Amino acid sequence: MGDTMKRCQSLIKGAALWPCLLVLLLGACGGGGGDSSPEVAEAPPNFLLVVVDDVGIDQWRLFGYGGYTPAQTPNIDAIAQGGVRFQNLWSMPACSNGRAALFTGRYPFRTQVYTALGNNDLANYMLNPNETTLPRLLKPLGYKSALFGKYHMGIQANHPDGEAMVHASGFDYFEGWLDQTGDPSSIDTTAGGVAPEGSWSCGFVPDAAHGGANSGACYTPDGACQALSKTGAQAPGRVCRDSGGIFDPGAACQAPTPGNIDFNRLSGHYVSPLVINHEDGSVEQVPLTDRRARTWRGSEPIDAALGWLDRQPQGQPWMIALSFATDHTPLMQPPSATLPDDQPDSSHLDCASMVDQRILSNQMEESMDHELARFMVNAGLARYGASGELIYDPKASNTYVVLVSDNGSLGTVVKAPFEPTRAKSTAYQTGIWNPGIVAGPGIAEPGRSVDAMVNIVDLYQLIGELAGVEDVHAAVPRPLDSQAMRPYLESANQSAIRASNFSEIGTNLHANGELNGPCVYSTTTCTQIAPSKGVCNDNGGTWWGEGPDNASAPPEGFGKCCELAQWQNDNGLTVADNIYPKAAYAIRNEIYKLVRNEYDAYDASADACADDTVVYELYQIDQAVPSPTLDREEANLMPASTGVSLTVEQQQNYDDLNNQMDTLLASRASCRGDVDLNGTVDENDIAQWSDLKAKSGGRSSWADINQDGITDDTDRTLIQESFGACSSSGDNGG
Repeated sequence: MGDTMKRCQSLIKGAALWPCLLVLLLGACGGGGGDSSPEVAEAPPNFLLVVVDDVGIDQWRLFGYGGYTPAQTPNIDAIAQGGVRFQNLWSMPACSNGRAALFTGRYPFRTQVYTALGNNDLANYMLNPNETTLPRLLKPLGYKSALFGKYHMGIQANHPDGEAMVHASGFDYFEGWLDQTGDPSSIDTTAGGVAPEGSWSCGFVPDAAHGGANSGACYTPDGACQALSKTGAQAPGRVCRDSGGIFDPGAACQAPTPGNIDFNRLSGHYVSPLVINHEDGSVEQVPLTDRRARTWRGSEPIDAALGWLDRQPQGQPWMIALSFATDHTPLMQPPSATLPDDQPDSSHLDCASMVDQRILSNQMEESMDHELARFMVNAGLARYGASGELIYDPKASNTYVVLVSDNGSLGTVVKAPFEPTRAKSTAYQTGIWNPGIVAGPGIAEPGRSVDAMVNIVDLYQLIGELAGVEDVHAAVPRPLDSQAMRPYLESANQSAIRASNFSEIGTNLHANGELNGPCVYSTTTCTQIAPSKGVCNDNGGTWWGEGPDNASAPPEGFGKCCELAQWQNDNGLTVADNIYPKAAYAIRNEIYKLVRNEYDAYDASADACADDTVVYELYQIDQAVPSPTLDREEANLMPASTGVSLTVEQQQNYDDLNNQMDTLLASRASCRGDVDLNGTVDENDIAQWSDLKAKSGGRSSWADINQDGITDDTDRTLIQESFGACSSSGDNGG
C-alpha cells in the first residue's frame, strides 16, 4: 500500500484527485489490494507556462549574470531548484514573433509573425487561427487552456476576430490586454486629470518634497472619497493610484466628484483596457472604472488565473499561460506590497529618466517574482516557509512549471557586460539569449543546468510530449521547427540534441507594403520596429513617421529610415545613419554564429537609399560566466571589418552556417492562397475567403492575398488561380 498511497497523496496535492478515487474504489489505496489490484494510469500533468517580457539572460544572477545590481528573484530561484535551468536558450528578438514561435513550435518565416505587432499591421502578419497552437495540440487529450495577461499575437484593428482573437486561437479562456499596440499605453502624466500633460512622469502625484502634496482626496470610480495624508515614506498620491483611485492633491473630499477627475484615461501598467474571452466565445470588455482594469498588470492576471483555476472541476487537466508584460516599457513603480521589504521607497523616481528606469526595471522584475510566488502558493503548488520564503517541492504536485522570456532585454536596462546597443529587436546575443526553466515531478536530479542549445520553439514539443502526445510532429499537419527537450529532464547525462540554433526578426507590412515610421534613438540610431509614436516615445525615441516630433519635418513624416537620413543630410542636421535591419537572421553551431542583416541603408556618397543591402557577420561564441564573449561590432570576424581573411576553420564554419540558413529559409514553400494552411489550395480556401470577408467587413484578413488591406473578389480570383497542392509545405506564402 505504501508506494500507491504516496502516489495518491501526490496526485491529490496536484488537484488530480480522480485517479485516486478510482484506486480507492478498487482497494489499491486500502489495506487488502495487494499485487492483484489493477494498475491505474496516472492523471495527465498540468502546465503552468510563465512567459515574461523583455528579460534577457543578462538580468538574473540565477543564470550567472545580472550585472552589478541584479534584481532579487528568490522565488524564481526556488522554482529553478526544483527543475532544470536551460543556460543556452534562444528566443526571437521581439515579443510577437517570440510568442508566436512558442505557441506554434514554428519559426517566424513560417507563421509570418515577424516582429512586434502594431495597429496598422495586416492580419497576414498576425497569428492565423488555423495554426495548431499549443492549446489546440492539448485539446484532444482533454485539456482546458487559459491565457492571462499579454497576448500580442494579433491587434484588433485589422484582426477579423477582433477582441475574440485569443479564443479564436484555441484558448478556452482569456483575461488580459489586447490594447491598440499590443503593449501598455503611455503613462498618464496628468495623474487622472488633476494636472497638465507632462506634470507627473510616473502617473501619480508625488509628495510635497518632490513638488506634489502630502495630503489630498482619493476618489474611486464609484464616487467614494477618502482623505489621505502622508504617514510613512510613500507619497499618498501613489497609495491612491495603487488602489485604483485618483488623488486630488491638497484638496478635501467633495460630492459629486470634481469634473477634472477622469477615470477613462489609460495609464501604463495601472489603467488598462481589460478584455475577457469566455469559453462560449463571447467577449466582455471591462470598463476602465472597474477595479480589475485599474489593477497592476502584474497582479490582475494572478487574481484572474486563480479564479479560473477554482472554477475547474476536480481532475480536469489544464494549461495556464501567465503572460507577464511586467518589465515592458513604460517602466513604472510596482505596488509596494509586491516588493521586497528592504526596498527603499521609489516614489520620488522619474519614470522618464534613463538612470531611474534601471532601478524601476529591477523593481518590476522583483514584483513579478513576488506575484508568481503568490500564484504558486494559492494554486497549491508551493507554500511559504516561516520566514516567508517559497518552499517548492516539484514532486508534491502533478504540475510542470515552464518559464521563458519572449525576447532579450531592452537596451537601456541591459546588465553589464552585455551589449546595450545590440539588445532587444536585434539578432545579436543580448537580443535573443534568454532564461529558460522547466520544473516539475518528472525531472532527474533537479537543481542542475543544461548547457546544450535549445530554442523557444522546442517548448511546444516538450509540453506536448509531457501531456501525452505520442508524436508531436505527426500530430500537426504542417512543418514544425521544434526539437526534443524531454531527454534533458529525464537524464542529467543527456548529450546535446540540437546541432544548430536559429532566430530571426523581420517586418510586418501595412496595406500595399507600407511600414512603421522611423524612430530615432540617441540621435543617430534609426529603427522601424516601434509600431506607433507612443511606443517610440515610451522607449526614449524621437518619432519621424506621420506626425513627427520634429516640427520642421514634413507632417506626413518619412517612410524609411534612409529617407529620413537623406532629408537630415540635405537640411544640415545630424544624420541618423545607424539604421537597424528590416530583417535579421542568426544561426549558430557549438562554436560560431552567423548573422545576416538586411536593410535599406543610407549611402552618404550618393545621398540616397541603398535598398536591400545585405551584410554578413561571423562571431566566435564563448558563453563563459560571468564574462561571455559577445557579438560586439569589434568581434566580427568577417574580412570587411577586420581587414584579414578568415582562417580555414572559420571559412568552413561560415560556409556551413550560410548553407544551413539558406536551406532552412527555403523550406518554406510558396503557397499563395492556402488560407487554411492545409497544404492545398482548393474550395476550402474559397470558403474561408467567404467567411473572412464577412467577418472582417471586407477589410484585412488572411484571405487578403494581394495584401492591399481589403478582402475582396480580387483575392478570390487569386485563390482560384492557385488551386492545387503546395510544393512541399503547408505554409501560407501570402
